[in-house]
Amino acid sequence: MNQKKWLFLICGVLLLAGVIGSILVLRRPRTSQVEIVQDGRVLYSFDLSSEEDQTIDVEYEGRVNRIEIRDHQIHVLEADCPDQVCVNMGWLDSAAPIVCLPNHLVIQFTEGSGSLDAVAG
Repeated sequence: MNQKKWLFLICGVLLLAGVIGSILVLRRPRTSQVEIVQDGRVLYSFDLSSEEDQTIDVEYEGRVNRIEIRDHQIHVLEADCPDQVCVNMGWLDSAAPIVCLPNHLVIQFTEGSGSLDAVAG
């Protein structure tokens, strides 16, 4: 009976460690550097901690994603795509990027040097 208690305790500790590890991996990165990428090309790079409120239109084959930066956060405000998944993802707040597959767009945190703060050509 004593072995079952130890086995149960070890399984519980491993489960708890897995939950804590998942939370740490998926929480917002410590960086405020964000990239807007389309087809593997970085269109914009921002430091959200110092960026002014603005909207940015990114076009792909006649369709537009309107991206909003407000209060040092970023999200897709509007999109000309059928599924609206990128709009429904809300504000970028974790390591998981905002993705618009129909428009080949990705908004993600990055470990940048902070030297870029405008359009990257």
